[in-house]
Amino acid sequence: MRIIVGISGASGAIMGYSLLRALREIDDMEIHLVITESGIRTFRDETDLSIEDVYRLADHVYDNADIGARIASGSFRTDGMIVIPCSMKTASGAANAYSDNLLVRAMDVCIKENRRVIVVPREMPLNKAHLRNLMLLADLGYVIIPPMLTFYNNADSVQKQVDHIVGKVLSQFDICPPSYVPWQGSEMEQQY
Repeated sequence: MRIIVGISGASGAIMGYSLLRALREIDDMEIHLVITESGIRTFRDETDLSIEDVYRLADHVYDNADIGARIASGSFRTDGMIVIPCSMKTASGAANAYSDNLLVRAMDVCIKENRRVIVVPREMPLNKAHLRNLMLLADLGYVIIPPMLTFYNNADSVQKQVDHIVGKVLSQFDICPPSYVPWQGSEMEQQY
């Protein structure tokens, strides 16, 4: 598989890092990474990771200003794209096809080529403009997976919650990482 990962400047950089780690464990996975300038800053502000630690998880890393990169063209075949976390600025750019950077251009290209694009929006509370843009994205074919807390899997740490979100995202590509604990059904179910 060949997947583009976009990381924008929204809070939750650790989700992008965790997704990259999960993808790196998959055989025959080719990872293309683009991080916005604000995303790089968020890694510095929220984690102890160096940006080089993040880059090392990808096979190919692109400068967000490089509109001529191969992921900016529909002729470069991929299986889709994941933007995690996705800022409201990035969501707005994608919803309105305002491709002023490589991350948004790659999203636009994947959608126009009928490829799957997963968006993990990170903002709260959401105002009407945020909700309108997310609705536009959904109408355009983007899959919206907000990073909501999950309780049915007894995720008792932030990392387990992040692993669950990453699992939900990767399940859109029929990938089930070992750390993902899907719903197994209620014990009250009766067998017939």
